[in-house]
Amino acid sequence: MNSARGTFQVKLNPQAADGDPLLGRLTIDKQFQGDLEATSKGQMLTGGTTVKGSAGYVAMELVTGKLHGRIGSFILQHTGSMDRGKPSLSVTVVPDSGTDELTGLVGKMAINIADGKHSYEFEYALENAG
Repeated sequence: MNSARGTFQVKLNPQAADGDPLLGRLTIDKQFQGDLEATSKGQMLTGGTTVKGSAGYVAMELVTGKLHGRIGSFILQHTGSMDRGKPSLSVTVVPDSGTDELTGLVGKMAINIADGKHSYEFEYALENAG
C-alpha cells in the first residue's frame, strides 16, 4: 500500500429540505493539497436524532486531480455516524471508479480535524484493471 497525506478545505452547502427536520442534504466542494492535488464535488445525506450527539451521514464525492503525480479521477464513498458523541467514519474508494492513470485504484481515507483544520491520510494501491 502507498500512503498520501495532506490538508483540505471543504465547503458544505445545505440544499432545500424535504419537510422532515431530521433529514438533510448538502453539496460538497473540496480542495485537496499535499500528495493529493485535487478538487472534489459531492452529495451528502444526513440523518439527525432527538438524542444529543447522535446522527449519521452518507456521501459520494468525485475527486479529480493528481495523486502522487498520477492524473485521473475516482469516487469516494463515506459512511459516518455519531453515537452519543463517539464518531465512526469509513471513507473508501468505490471499486472500479478510478480513471486514466488512476485506473485500478483501491484504498481508504482517514479524515482528521484538529483546531478547525482538516487533513487526510490516504492508504491506497493501484491494482491491475481487469
